[in-house]
Amino acid sequence: MRCPFCGNIDTQVKDSRPAEDNVAIRRRRFCPACAGRFTTYERVQLRDLVVLKSSGRREDFDRDKLSRSVRIALQKRPIEAERVDQMISGIVRRLESMGETDVKSKVIGEIVMETLARIDTVAYVRFASVYKNFQAADDFDKFVSELRPAATDE
Repeated sequence: MRCPFCGNIDTQVKDSRPAEDNVAIRRRRFCPACAGRFTTYERVQLRDLVVLKSSGRREDFDRDKLSRSVRIALQKRPIEAERVDQMISGIVRRLESMGETDVKSKVIGEIVMETLARIDTVAYVRFASVYKNFQAADDFDKFVSELRPAATDE
């Protein structure tokens, strides 16, 4: 593994342990050239995924991009980082096990929304506001009113 600080290709693993509910391995590494320390993660990847954008463009699936968008939606919410990592791993596993290498961005967005809805409704609304491209306060109002249970007449 190349050192991110000095570029040396001869780094040493100092510690390995399971991470993310045993679906990844966390490795602490040391560079003897510059004495830098850094962490890497090793995960099983079932297949290389390609995202089909609504514009027709294709791009390689980026787990970090998914992670960033989910973490932004969950910012300042009372959800543990470990649970977020498990959620992201679960979404990636679900995408990889769909049997297709090409996945529409719309499918990814729907899976993320479905998962966020189960974990935190505020994060769900935040993610939906970007995913569904809300333009006005009325868009929020309509979306949130669909979340509320229908009032019963007594």
